[in-house]
Amino acid sequence: MTTSPAAPDPVIAMSGVTRRFDGLTAVHDMSLQVMPGTILGLIGPSGSGKTTTIRMLTGTLRPTEGEIRVGGEDPQRFSRSLRERIAYMPQLFSLYADLTAEENVGFVAALYGISWFGRGRRIRRALEIVDLWDVRGRRAGQLSGGMQRRLDLACAIVHEPDILFIDEPTAGIDPMLRQQIWDELRTMRDEKRTLLVTTQYVGEAEYCDSVALLAEGELVAVDTPEALRRRVFGGELIQIEAATPITPELVSNVAEVQSARQTSPRSLMAVVADAGTATPRLMETLAGAGIDVVSLEEYQPTFDEVFAELVRARRAQRAANEEAADAA
Repeated sequence: MTTSPAAPDPVIAMSGVTRRFDGLTAVHDMSLQVMPGTILGLIGPSGSGKTTTIRMLTGTLRPTEGEIRVGGEDPQRFSRSLRERIAYMPQLFSLYADLTAEENVGFVAALYGISWFGRGRRIRRALEIVDLWDVRGRRAGQLSGGMQRRLDLACAIVHEPDILFIDEPTAGIDPMLRQQIWDELRTMRDEKRTLLVTTQYVGEAEYCDSVALLAEGELVAVDTPEALRRRVFGGELIQIEAATPITPELVSNVAEVQSARQTSPRSLMAVVADAGTATPRLMETLAGAGIDVVSLEEYQPTFDEVFAELVRARRAQRAANEEAADAA
């Protein structure tokens, strides 16, 4: 009899974590896990508790309540061997403006005790990963904002860490550079590293293996991007455009259709379990009803839409709970 291998333990785990500052609750009752070799995106607007969470995970803040484990250890008592496997990239540029890009990375490498013989290879690899090797001799203060963020990242990875905490790596950076930085983060994930990345750009959820949505210090939802879409909308979406007026009743009897709503006099949005199966059935049904279909295609809602709907549902549930408590 063979037994399946045991599931790996999470690299990062939070259970019931709360952090208060002088009566203000910055993070409330947060529980989440990050599995080995994955990217968890901690996503939410400014002030939602992302940086406070990272500071607790790296041991610079103690939680008011709850338990945290990173690599199996309490961040307040990291062993030296584990601390050397962890990297933290802060939100603000934190390097030496008068040193060159190469000197900044070399300085950090020296702090981690990387020997002189191995340091050159590590420095070059880190700068090549973030596409800064060609400007290695330029002073950090002379680099653009996007280059400085990438230099911060090079310094964070020069000691080849297994666990990375990266705070707002794309804040204030143009879309092309944001894409490049996420490409680099996913390359690190493919090298079996574990990353927790915060961002206020909700659309960047697409680049993560799993997503934790934060609002007002509370964890709204944690799941894969696709699962969060399904949670909000109940399935996959198909957008239907017709040449003449169309109503939801025309498709409501199609077995694959879970629900449909009018988005304009000549368009519908249908929720289905599987878009590939439902599409030909919808085309057949509409043709039979004499409807001239202009387009019928799967619709991918943006993560801004997903986030807004999850927050709205969370607030509605909270209001209902408070109303029920008052009535009791």
